Amino acid sequence: MPEPFKNLFNESVISGMGGHFASAWSDFDQAGFVSAAMDNLDTLELKQRSDQITAAMVAFLPADFEHAGAIMLASLAPEGEHDFARRTANETGISGWGIMPMTHYVGQYGGGHFDLSMTLFKELTKRSSSEFGIRYLLLKEPQRTLSVLKQWTSDPNLHVRRLVSEGTRPRLPWGMGLPVFVKDPTPLLPLLEALKDDDEEYVRRSVANNLNDIAKDHPDMVAGIAKAWLKGASKNRQRLVKHACRTLIKQGHKRTLAALGFGPPQVEIQALNTLTPQVIFGNGLEFELTVASTSKQPQSLIIDYAIHHQKANGSTSAKVFKWKTITLKAEATLIAKRKHAMRKITTRVYYPGTHSVEILINGVSYGRQDFELVM
Repeated sequence: MPEPFKNLFNESVISGMGGHFASAWSDFDQAGFVSAAMDNLDTLELKQRSDQITAAMVAFLPADFEHAGAIMLASLAPEGEHDFARRTANETGISGWGIMPMTHYVGQYGGGHFDLSMTLFKELTKRSSSEFGIRYLLLKEPQRTLSVLKQWTSDPNLHVRRLVSEGTRPRLPWGMGLPVFVKDPTPLLPLLEALKDDDEEYVRRSVANNLNDIAKDHPDMVAGIAKAWLKGASKNRQRLVKHACRTLIKQGHKRTLAALGFGPPQVEIQALNTLTPQVIFGNGLEFELTVASTSKQPQSLIIDYAIHHQKANGSTSAKVFKWKTITLKAEATLIAKRKHAMRKITTRVYYPGTHSVEILINGVSYGRQDFELVM
């Protein structure tokens, strides 16, 4: 079993942070900091651990934010010499997971020092990411922060460019919401436009995720962006747009599907069979689909499926899963099989009883079949 994610905040990271703070400031109480940051660490989850480290920084760094900021800058690993894979503080300075509580510190206590805070966010993100901390400034001074982020869209460092799109995501997982941009994401669009053809997949993926966030509240806006961006689009931009529209594709949003070249399907389902009508928990549902084209022209099809999971109160909730994207030839037939695992995961509680599998083609339902989950 893999080690719990929360253990990425551990004694080695905390001791390393304390050592580098002490090297940058001779009066730093390294032992006190480590003791406070380590207090009952084993009982805390990942974000709680980060918050506790931030609290220890507040307690042991100077109250003067400019002095504390200088210490933090001096404690960082040299740019380009850190190891993102290790995600730790090593002998050269702080990087990786140690950066997360530092960005929260800056976000919470640097509001009266805008320029220094933005400098810190820029340097911190080069060693990991400032996507959580910068949200404090986006909430407090959105226009001023966006103005700086616009300049950063052309920064030579890919992590700085990614911060522009990732830090402004309206619904960033683990991060504070940005209700002003949930309501009106228009101010974000020039940033995403500037980054849509970035040389780095890491940055383009972040742009797609930002648009996917926006799509949850403004689907027609994202459908329009998709249509515009696909004109003369490179392969990289096509992949970005498709990833950005993944939620809308699963929802069968007609304008989005049309922008991506998927019209109303002209097909009929000749068979949908559950090959395992009774599924023992821990095993998998197996089903087979036979779909025939009724069109005299080739057609692009997105074939997905939804599992309607039994809930504790007896109702069901559907979860859509990706399956196939194909071009079905005129009057051709496709036979496809799928195995879907039904096993313990952290994001779902399973209940025994009647479930069902539903076929979705270009967002249109083409029938469902029941199966029993036995636990």
